[in-house]
Amino acid sequence: MTSSDHEPATPPPPAPGPDTAPAAGPETAPVPGPETAAPPAPGTALPPAPDPAPGLEAAPASSAGPAALELRGLWKKFGAKVAVAGIDLTVPAGSFYGLVGPNGAGKTTSLSMATGLLRPDFGEVRVLGHDLWADPVRGKSLLGILPDGVRLFDRLTGEQLVMYAGLLHGLERETVAARTADLLAALDLTGDARTLVVEYSAGMTKKIALACAIVHAPRVLVLDEPFEAVDPVSAANIREILTSYVASGGTVIVSSHVMDLVQRMCDHVAVIANGHVLAAGTVDEVRAGASLEDRFVQLVGGRSTGEGLEWLHTSSR
Repeated sequence: MTSSDHEPATPPPPAPGPDTAPAAGPETAPVPGPETAAPPAPGTALPPAPDPAPGLEAAPASSAGPAALELRGLWKKFGAKVAVAGIDLTVPAGSFYGLVGPNGAGKTTSLSMATGLLRPDFGEVRVLGHDLWADPVRGKSLLGILPDGVRLFDRLTGEQLVMYAGLLHGLERETVAARTADLLAALDLTGDARTLVVEYSAGMTKKIALACAIVHAPRVLVLDEPFEAVDPVSAANIREILTSYVASGGTVIVSSHVMDLVQRMCDHVAVIANGHVLAAGTVDEVRAGASLEDRFVQLVGGRSTGEGLEWLHTSSR
């Protein structure tokens, strides 16, 4: 998609949904900055900001080119709740980057702000050097997005939905048709190409949404829980697709709760909790000789025992 195809104020999302509102353009809503927004006022209850583990600060952008994604001082509040409290993160171009954290850590909110789905209260997002909120059309054209809980036009067939997503990105109809056939085959959806998406299972819906996210061959893929509800065979196919994509120079950022999957699949990882980045770097640096799951528990804390549930033991009857 180019700026000549659509008005900059209303860029369409890669995976369309009936209730998805396009980000406001820079002429209708100024880019958040010191003159238009500020972090929460003094006295606001904020989550504690722990010191990052030594040597695990976000890596700087490569001197060979801009980072795939840079988040600088991102803040977001929902009422009195501070969801994201000044996150800084740099994702190197060409990396397979995992984002992990407990429920309510701020992962989805951070990814939504990083992809233009949610305007930050304060901070800056750059996609391959382009300011996302100053030029959302250009920034979003570089991204492929699979949001968590994405809403789709589910009264279209799977084939029609992927075609529609490709056409929204300004691709030629013949190109979109060929890519749609390739994606449906790779994701084992050819047999259901003409089935309405509303009739898809949860795993099939996840796969067709992924196809919509990558049909325009973006340079950066941002995937929130892409393997949730997906069967093991399809998950293996998706991992192969994503690994090949990274090997060709693309960048994948994936949010997941499955530590073993992130440890095996990703080369970089960031741990987020309470709206802060606790650690970021290569997987080996972050796990520091332990398993990623053990290191995660150590950083995040909050582990509880089953004490008090003796009544659940069958031997107590």
